[in-house]
Amino acid sequence: MTDGVLLIHAFPMDASMWGAQVDDLRERWPVVAPNLPGFGGAADAGDVMTMRAAADTCVRALDDAGIERAVVCGLSMGGYVAFELWRSARSRIAGLVLANTKAGADTPESAAVRRSLAVRLRAEGNDFLVADPPPLLGHRASEELWERVKGTIAAQPAAAIAAAAEGMAGRADSTADLDTIDVPTLVLTSEGDTLITPDVSLFMAEHIDGADSQILEGAGHLSNLEAPEAFSEALRAFLGRFRRD
Repeated sequence: MTDGVLLIHAFPMDASMWGAQVDDLRERWPVVAPNLPGFGGAADAGDVMTMRAAADTCVRALDDAGIERAVVCGLSMGGYVAFELWRSARSRIAGLVLANTKAGADTPESAAVRRSLAVRLRAEGNDFLVADPPPLLGHRASEELWERVKGTIAAQPAAAIAAAAEGMAGRADSTADLDTIDVPTLVLTSEGDTLITPDVSLFMAEHIDGADSQILEGAGHLSNLEAPEAFSEALRAFLGRFRRD
């Protein structure tokens, strides 16, 4: 087995969001970008997609690819899954890239909003979410990119999106895990992220020993899509700290 890179997608997207980064990295690194349960045609995990179920999917993807340890890059919901991997499969993690994400659990109010979304998705389907998605992109995003994002959301089963919303609502608070992280870590955020603002993400870098951080310009929440070159450049620079066996 060898070392590689694991890319964990955001909500309510699928692994196709990582296309630019997979293309950029695969000549030098084995790269795995799995679809989490229910997304991108993957089998679902029932009514609730727990972060543990998502983490287990990632471990199986590493096993299938023959990757022993990975630099784990999780964006938004993918970051929540990365924290679960840290708790459940720490020996498989060589480094962490926590992008546009946070350590804290949902507040009761935020959890209630997610659960209400899940109820509506199960009752109505996902058309309303496609027509009026959350602010996943910054205010300078092109209409073409918005249509791409909406198309990806439309392709996901409403039940899968609902299950993921339920799973995020009930996820563990990872704040106490920050000072246990002893692998190289990069925190990425972006100036135009209004869903998880830069100060919230940078809190993680302040509490992980030796962590680096970077704020990407000209991007919103899905920073790897809106600033793909800058995101990939930051990822490549971080990966330069690791030696391929």
